[in-house]
Amino acid sequence: MRFEGTDNYVATDDLKVAVNAATRLRRPLLVKGEPGTGKTVLAQEIATALNAPLIEWNIKSTTKAHQGLYEYDAVARLRDSQLGDERVHDIKNYIKKGKLWEAFTAPQLPVLLIDEIDKADIEFPNDLLQELDRMEFFVYETQETVKAVERPIVIITSNNEKELPDAFLRRCFFHYIKFPDRTTMQSIIDVHFPGIQKMLVSKAMDIFYEVRDVPGLKKKPSTSELLDWLKLLLHEDMPLDVLQSRDPTKAIPPLHGALLKNEQDVMLFERLAFMARRPNT
Repeated sequence: MRFEGTDNYVATDDLKVAVNAATRLRRPLLVKGEPGTGKTVLAQEIATALNAPLIEWNIKSTTKAHQGLYEYDAVARLRDSQLGDERVHDIKNYIKKGKLWEAFTAPQLPVLLIDEIDKADIEFPNDLLQELDRMEFFVYETQETVKAVERPIVIITSNNEKELPDAFLRRCFFHYIKFPDRTTMQSIIDVHFPGIQKMLVSKAMDIFYEVRDVPGLKKKPSTSELLDWLKLLLHEDMPLDVLQSRDPTKAIPPLHGALLKNEQDVMLFERLAFMARRPNT
């Protein structure tokens, strides 16, 4: 059971090594990288490649670790008891299984995605240490232990918004997805836009990488944003000479809203264009 990428996902050699090592060790694979570099899609494609079900746990700032195990709805049970509902006699009717419970008891070995773990508070990873290490947890309300028959494949993503605890990191296999170089980016574009005009891609990538290299840029455009930009260029039938002109007085790329995502970066490019228009003294 090896991951070699898929028809829809270009995996670099070092990424394939990381995925297969984590799968072999049955350690959670912690994937970091810039937003838009395909971390979440990686878990989806691993599931596709291994013909495994995908269980997704999307983390928010308000998410608590126990929600991944289970939640007991005591309020609903109290309400039903007041209404004389027979369901109150079985406490299991008020326990909602979390994503870890689903993964531990899945009939087929699943891929469990814990997406953007760094969005939660700093204690969140520590609160999952034992459960991810032992692959089991105890349900106090029913006095039962939920234990994985086989350790699921766990993919954890992080955008590096906050540091993760050392104790948590020790239990993971780590991989940082580097931003794609031009060769890898060309392969990614070929997957999404087969048969696209090579000259258009070449000029678009020139502009894209130049934008990323501008000093002081608050948010560098990502791979997904380049793909969106190319889709717009094709849809609008943008003439190639618009990209080829390279007029320094028009520093902002056409349809720049796909690449620049905040007013500070737009103003930065407007200042660059203004400086280019000033006569030399």
